[in-house]
Amino acid sequence: MITDTHAHVWWSDFDADREEVFARAQAAGVSRMVLVGTDVESSRAAFALARERSWVHPTAGIHPHDAKDCDARARSIIRELCQQSECVAVGESGLDWFKQHSTREVQLEAFHWHAALACELDKPLVIHCRDAHESLVEALAEHPGLRAVMHCYSMGVPELAPYLERGLYISFSGVVTYPRNEANRAAAQAVPADRLLVETDCPFLAPQSTRGKRNEPAFVRETVDRIARLRGVSFEELAHTTSANARALFRYG
Repeated sequence: MITDTHAHVWWSDFDADREEVFARAQAAGVSRMVLVGTDVESSRAAFALARERSWVHPTAGIHPHDAKDCDARARSIIRELCQQSECVAVGESGLDWFKQHSTREVQLEAFHWHAALACELDKPLVIHCRDAHESLVEALAEHPGLRAVMHCYSMGVPELAPYLERGLYISFSGVVTYPRNEANRAAAQAVPADRLLVETDCPFLAPQSTRGKRNEPAFVRETVDRIARLRGVSFEELAHTTSANARALFRYG
């Protein structure tokens, strides 16, 4: 029983073999999947795909890259989607100071809107953070009680504290398998067992054995295996723990 807590199987990269991707995921032991929206169109697509599969759960949100498009119309649609019972989280939203396809000011405004919506609906927020740690910590302070996950956590141990202190979950991707990423592996060892999650972020960030190729949910097994060995537990225990954590956070049936 494995849970991929962050996948984008609606992405065009999967158009040619999407059904096979879902089938391979189940064959690999993925029993739950969270399909994460990044704008209005993809959020709707996540809902459509999830409605056909009881083990797949959608989210709705606007990625920081597209925060410039988080206007009144988009917010109305995202709010409507997030209010639906099948929606397990708001987002992904967050801050990305690396590419800055949207300005910092616009990203911050969109993040605060998503965070407020998550608090209002009592649903978790899926947080993207790249090169924006300090700014994100400051922003989180304005939303006490927010339930959230740091998706694709790529930092090390020193940055963990402010997120764990706020009760956030920490999700690791195939990045943790990369040879020169000792800091991220140390973080995967340090996160308390009840706050640990795994994901693919597919089609991006394939684990080391398939690095450079399209990622897909079945490949989450390599991430589970690496973290289990780092923490000195069995594959089965790590899979069970992270799946139980996902259920506690996303509260699906």
